[in-house]
Amino acid sequence: MIRNVLGSLMGLIGAAAAVWSPFRPWYDGRHGRDYRLGDLFTGTGITDARATLFFSLFLPCLVTAVLTLAAILLRSRVLMAAAGVIVLAFAVLWMIRQGQAVGGLSVGGDDGQGLGDGVANAFGAGALILLAAAVMSGRPSRRLRDRDLPRPPEPEPGPPPSQNHT
Repeated sequence: MIRNVLGSLMGLIGAAAAVWSPFRPWYDGRHGRDYRLGDLFTGTGITDARATLFFSLFLPCLVTAVLTLAAILLRSRVLMAAAGVIVLAFAVLWMIRQGQAVGGLSVGGDDGQGLGDGVANAFGAGALILLAAAVMSGRPSRRLRDRDLPRPPEPEPGPPPSQNHT
């Protein structure tokens, strides 16, 4: 039970970090909510076009948070791990596409150029959610639950039933 509580807490913190990450600078001061989600999957790659909130990098982060909450309610390690993989996969995909668009990536300094806090939040959130999945003990398997159920009492041996055919 302690492992599930600790894993749930870690998952909630990771989900909050994932949802917060699009509102932080990702590259050259541009926030994650400004990147169009479709740009990650097109041949043109990352463009300067601005996105609406729900069609930006916010959407996979929101899906991650919803999956994390469902994993906590269902005590599902697999669902928790899937949430962590989703946020990490989109962060890596964004880094690949951004690197292709600008010809390489640089780590940000004090002037706000290069990779920003939002990317670090997304990677940290994904890692924390995956760690939460590893910490959680999950639900007992069905076989174990059935084994622990009380069995009906065996009938006590007694006199044989009477054979009265009158």
